[in-house]
Amino acid sequence: MTPAAPVLYSFPSTGDLSNSLADFILKAQREALEKRGKFTIAISGGSLPKTLTALIDKPGIKWNKWQVFYADERVVPLDDPDSNHKLAHDTLYSHVPLPASHIHTIDLSLADDLEELADAYEKELIREFAQKDSARFPIFDLVLLGTGPDGHTASLFPGHALLSEEDRWVAYIDDSPKPPPKRITLTYPVINHAARVVFVATGDGKKEVLKSILDTPEAGLPAARVRPAHPGQLFWFVDDAASSEVAYAKTAFKV
Repeated sequence: MTPAAPVLYSFPSTGDLSNSLADFILKAQREALEKRGKFTIAISGGSLPKTLTALIDKPGIKWNKWQVFYADERVVPLDDPDSNHKLAHDTLYSHVPLPASHIHTIDLSLADDLEELADAYEKELIREFAQKDSARFPIFDLVLLGTGPDGHTASLFPGHALLSEEDRWVAYIDDSPKPPPKRITLTYPVINHAARVVFVATGDGKKEVLKSILDTPEAGLPAARVRPAHPGQLFWFVDDAASSEVAYAKTAFKV
């Protein structure tokens, strides 16, 4: 079936966005717990973790039921400022009772062999989402993504060979056009099998790339290639500054 059209929510401020996103995540968690008793989520870095701070005091979040993965990660020590894990830890994890064993980080003992490192992270996914031979791709309850001014998302960059990866769950990149060069990333087949994918974008600096992604998706920017397979859904949570030049229809947010 044809993927559903993206849903665009635009908010007057980042505070309004953060609070509404927390409500959205709570609903996604509730539905996941009713179905399977756990909530699987993948997050990326950049400015995204800052928009999750409204979760810290959100009633109803069952942190002990979360299983957290990374949509992409930089191959640097986990306490390095470039680490997505450190950013998420400092912004969110350190303020909530999320069990450390439920946070799936990369195995840095394999940092000198990126293929082995990516394979090891893929095995983390296999352990969580059943044996690979019984599940073509994992189905996350929620994948949270951002996009750069160049339209990249996770560590999927314009013009890169990884854009055509169809089999692997986790792939590596050693020539990222944006430092640091060594990274791992979830691939499109994994992202596009999620039940829900949410892009978060804020600020005047994102208005041109959002216009391209939403108004002319045929241009093929990496973020525009995120289109979850039926019955998955794609949502954009943006502020009014980021959406100021977008012609794509906005939807009023409601939980």
